[in-house]
Amino acid sequence: MVKSKIDLIKLLSEIPDPEIPVINIVELGIVRGAKMLSENEVEVIITPTYSACPAMFNIEEDIIKLLKEHQLKPKVTTQMFPIWTTDWMTDKAREKLRQYGITPPEKGENKNHLHIPKKCPRCGSENTKELSRFGSTLCKSTYQCNDCLEPFDYFKCH
Repeated sequence: MVKSKIDLIKLLSEIPDPEIPVINIVELGIVRGAKMLSENEVEVIITPTYSACPAMFNIEEDIIKLLKEHQLKPKVTTQMFPIWTTDWMTDKAREKLRQYGITPPEKGENKNHLHIPKKCPRCGSENTKELSRFGSTLCKSTYQCNDCLEPFDYFKCH
């Protein structure tokens, strides 16, 4: 039973990101706020990682479905400002991305991210090169390690 904001956030943590299922929408920083409006009404405020992120429709549907399954009347509000930043990702999400094979940006990296070497998530080498600015999703670019020769995604910071 959801009785508090903490319960609500814990429940929302069950929703994986549709594009990167090893992290959830709370860890990713998409959930900007959640509150109990009444005993069974809740509001969830979400911010897309990119303004054109196609996953946001799925995320909103997943939130509504999950909350209705818990007999809650959901209101989902998309908030575009302030714009999402990778600094909102939790350290736990960054580590999960690394283990999944995606190099996450470090906190504060958005100021100079193009000039910071991207570490290979497999061998840890910084001897890497960008193959494409655009990866499998808008939020990632494709790199290759020059030491182990493995390709990997880098979660773009902004």
